[in-house]
Amino acid sequence: MTDSSVKELVEDVARRARKAGTVLAKTNTRTKNDALLAMADDLEKQKAHLQAENTKDLAAAKDKGITGAMLDRLTLSDKVIASMSESLREVAALPDPVGEVTKMWRRPNGLLVGRQRIPLGVIGIIYESRPNVTADAAGLCIKSGNAVVLRGGSEAIHSNVAVADILKKSCKRAGIPEDSVGMIATTDRGAVDHMLSLEEYIDVIIPRGGEALIKKVVQTSMIPVIKHYKGVCHVFVDESADLDMAVSIAVNAKAQRPGVCNAMETLLVHEGIADAFLPRAAAELGKKGVELRGCPKAQKILPDIKPAGEDDWYEEYLDLILAVRVVKDMDEAIEHIETYGSLHTESIVTRDYENARRFLNDVNSSCVFANATTRFSDGFELGLGAEIGISTTKLHAFGPMGLEELTTTKFIIYGDGQIRT
Repeated sequence: MTDSSVKELVEDVARRARKAGTVLAKTNTRTKNDALLAMADDLEKQKAHLQAENTKDLAAAKDKGITGAMLDRLTLSDKVIASMSESLREVAALPDPVGEVTKMWRRPNGLLVGRQRIPLGVIGIIYESRPNVTADAAGLCIKSGNAVVLRGGSEAIHSNVAVADILKKSCKRAGIPEDSVGMIATTDRGAVDHMLSLEEYIDVIIPRGGEALIKKVVQTSMIPVIKHYKGVCHVFVDESADLDMAVSIAVNAKAQRPGVCNAMETLLVHEGIADAFLPRAAAELGKKGVELRGCPKAQKILPDIKPAGEDDWYEEYLDLILAVRVVKDMDEAIEHIETYGSLHTESIVTRDYENARRFLNDVNSSCVFANATTRFSDGFELGLGAEIGISTTKLHAFGPMGLEELTTTKFIIYGDGQIRT
């Protein structure tokens, strides 16, 4: 495609989404829920078609040498498709935030002032690898009254287009404009730049992917961006930790699905428990194929592991690699997280209630757990139905973003003839 034809394609999708969004913002909850339930059913009914299209993407990825975690993220397995449908049904069952009056107060002059939730408008999603994002994003946007413009990665083009086409038809059948779900169906890299310039049609951009993608979007966009930077997640094993629990959490946080942003990348261990804990943890992590890279103190306990360099503490491996550091106390653990973390997700394993409370209060990441795996840092797992992304900056949301985070508020004021003097 020529640059002008790509620009026309992107602008047409965005323009149609803007028009659809004005209708969708006024659509009642029942109609939106009907659309979501139709989407869920249709994805399951057309599983064979989705997987046939997904096979094309998987074959191309393998030809390019993509393996392991990245290939896992790309695969539309039976389980993934079932999860996509389940997420849509969960979102349909959630309360509709649109129209909710969150607060009202009476002014001395008699004016009754309130704040009411409204959609953001048109949301642009730029994402890599994971075609399930197409369904999650569309479902959340529609329930919250927003049209969505989707631009997936070239590695998932066939899968993304197939999912989006099903969702568009489901919308139309339920009485919602099919352009509420817009898909930029081209692999041309110029499409992203054109998309990021359309501030008259798109209200906010949410990028989901690697750090390079996020930085490019932030540097290029003329539209406000809600950033989801890398997930350098930590688990801190406190001196009072239950060792069985700590091993179980550490193995799950690292190895259950290493290629996702809420997987643990650095394990911090209190020096008072390191001799007892690290050999047990290393043995179980080794069974999962995890490579350990440790600080000098960790290497004294586990002499066969690789040394960790300064870069390892910043690294989002997205692989079966784990950095390990022994710290003298919680102060040093928190200092490490503040220095090297990405404000994504951290967890403490401890039997000391006060230590748990302090960690939850003092660690400034978007999700902070006590005695649970970092893998629960996920909109679906936290009861949001699904998530549009995990914001690691505080404007205008922080952490997993569900329905409420896809709305803003306007002031509504009831008067009785008041004038200003």
